[in-house]
Amino acid sequence: MQNSSCLRLASRMNALEPSATLAMAARAQALAAAGADVVDLSVGEPDFPTPAHICRAAEAAIAAGKTKYTPAAGIPDLRKAVAADFTRRTGLPATPAQVVVSNGAKHSLHNAFTALLDAGDEVIVPTPYWVSYAELIKLAGAKPVLIETKIEDDFKLRPEALQAALTPRTRMLLLCSPSNPTGVVYSAAELTALADIAIEADIAVVADEIYDQLVFDGRPEISFPTLRPGLADRTVVVAGVSKTYSMTGWRIGWTIAPEPLSKAIANLQSQETSNPCSVSQHAALAALTGPQECVAEMRREFQQRRDLVAGRLRAMPGVQLPEIGGAFYAFFDIRTPLARSAARGIATSLQWCEALLEHEKVALVAGSAFGAEGHVRMSFAASTEKLTQGLDRIERFLTG
Repeated sequence: MQNSSCLRLASRMNALEPSATLAMAARAQALAAAGADVVDLSVGEPDFPTPAHICRAAEAAIAAGKTKYTPAAGIPDLRKAVAADFTRRTGLPATPAQVVVSNGAKHSLHNAFTALLDAGDEVIVPTPYWVSYAELIKLAGAKPVLIETKIEDDFKLRPEALQAALTPRTRMLLLCSPSNPTGVVYSAAELTALADIAIEADIAVVADEIYDQLVFDGRPEISFPTLRPGLADRTVVVAGVSKTYSMTGWRIGWTIAPEPLSKAIANLQSQETSNPCSVSQHAALAALTGPQECVAEMRREFQQRRDLVAGRLRAMPGVQLPEIGGAFYAFFDIRTPLARSAARGIATSLQWCEALLEHEKVALVAGSAFGAEGHVRMSFAASTEKLTQGLDRIERFLTG
């Protein structure tokens, strides 16, 4: 079949990178399908089943015929529940009119960038960053400005680094706490220092808080717009049910933003997707308004897994690890092992991960995908048995 010039890809597609996490997961799945004993620690997906009461709510919605179009911004009861849950947990008043429910938090981010950014606008993104941030910003026609952070600072953006990155074209700061990929959690004081600069520079902030309830060691949940009076007027909070309630495949996320922006996002979404899945919305409503013991149970289990993973990795030769305060990722420094592996032709984090998958059948994601060469990301959203198996193999690979 010949290529047709009329199907020439748009220039924006030539600059678009595929998701490195999904690519590694696909390779791991292909190996497993071929009979290999693969330990896949690549994807950030809780291994717990969606809680039963949430599934029953979806079944009831189907039985009741709630399978038709809904308002573009989401069913009123769910928008009300999102606003009420946010207010209850943060103390900051929110109204249903500020909420737009979308097809997952990734879609919510896309909506926010598309609604706010013009061509040439700059968005400050601390690295390491989640793989989709830069690509979604570029799709909106804007420029991601990647600011390197250091493991010695627990990969947290320093105020002086933010200040130095500001230009007349800076339109937005993007933050994620608890962080994907590092698992680090900013303190209130650390976030407030960044908030003060954002206010002074008059820039918007997108706060990705999808992991907000998955914090360890008794840390408080901190929502960015609560830190200073008036900060909510320049902040878009992105969250959802995927991680907190183990509902990744249900595809429900949302933005909480000033009402005029939320209205614009709803208009945008009405043209993009009409509405999020009706049945998934009713499931999400049950998640937010039903029993919350499932969240506490998953958080406790993730903390136990964090303890296992952090303890084992820190004992391995040449490995450095930041303090993991939340989420379910270990983002560790392998620059010393890489230097030792150069003689074997392994010079990059991607080559290291490929070799690990080939020789030990463990799937991790290269730090280069997150803007941090010389590091790798390991998800500990897997059983203790799988984690122990994977850690044993990683240690054998490092010492072999």
